[in-house]
Amino acid sequence: MVKKDGHIHTYFCPHGTKDSFEEYIEKAIALNFEEISFTEHAPLPEGFIDTTPTKDSAITHDQLDLYFEEIQRHKEKYKDQIKINCGLEIDFIEGYENEIKKALTKIGPKLDDAILSVHFLKNGNKYDCLDYSPQFFEQMIHEYGSIDKIYQKYYETVQLSIEADLGVYKPKRIGHITLVHKFQKRFPHSNNEQDSIMTILKMIKAQNYALDYNGAGTAKPLCREPYPPNWVIKEALALQIPLVYGSDAHQAKELGQGYVQMKAYLNV
Repeated sequence: MVKKDGHIHTYFCPHGTKDSFEEYIEKAIALNFEEISFTEHAPLPEGFIDTTPTKDSAITHDQLDLYFEEIQRHKEKYKDQIKINCGLEIDFIEGYENEIKKALTKIGPKLDDAILSVHFLKNGNKYDCLDYSPQFFEQMIHEYGSIDKIYQKYYETVQLSIEADLGVYKPKRIGHITLVHKFQKRFPHSNNEQDSIMTILKMIKAQNYALDYNGAGTAKPLCREPYPPNWVIKEALALQIPLVYGSDAHQAKELGQGYVQMKAYLNV
C-alpha cells in the first residue's frame, strides 16, 4: 500500500495557520509518506453567505489561481521525493447544487484529487456550520429541538451529497461522514445511528466512491475517535469501499494525526 495522506490544508485556509507548503511537505517526507493531497477548502458556492461568525470557512475565488500555482511549483520542486496532488475539499451545501456544479466544471480540470464534505446544514432558510464550536453546536440543539434532530439532518445531508448531480468533476471521495461526532463528549447522542450510517455506506458503494478515513477526530478533545469510528470502518471494509487516510491537517504538526491508531486497527 502507498502511504498517502489525502486530506491536507494549507496557509490559504483562513482558519488554519501560516505554515508554509515546505513545512507540510517536509513533515510528510519525515513521516515517510509517499503521496499527499493538498485539499484546501474550495470557495463557497456563488450566492452563499458564510454563516460562521468569523467568515473564515474557505479560500476566496481570488486566491484560487495562486493556490494552484503554488502547488504546481512544489510538485516540481519535490518531484523526486514525494508525489503531490492538487486538490480541494468541496463543501456540499443543500440548495446550491447548481452553483457547485458550475464551479466544478470550471476548476475540475485543474484537480488531481478532491473530497466532498458536509459542514453546513440547512434549517428552514438558515444555514449552520455544524463543526464551528461547541457553543454554536449547543445553540443548534436549541434551534433544532434535540441532538437527535441534528444527527438526522446531518446524515440526510450527507446522503444528498452522494446523490447530487455535480457534473463530471464531482469528487469521488466522501469526507468525514461522522463529523457530527466532533463534540460528542460534551453532547452525547444516545439514539442508534447505525441505520443512517449503513445507508450512507451502501450509497457510497453503489456510486463506486471512496471514503475519507479521517484522523482529525482523534485529536479533538470532545471527540477522540476517527471520522468515521472503527465499527463503521469495519462495515466499509466488508463492502469493499476504498479508504483513503486523511490527517485533515490545518497546521504542519498535525500531519499524520491518528495514522498510527488507524493503521493498527486495519492491521497493515
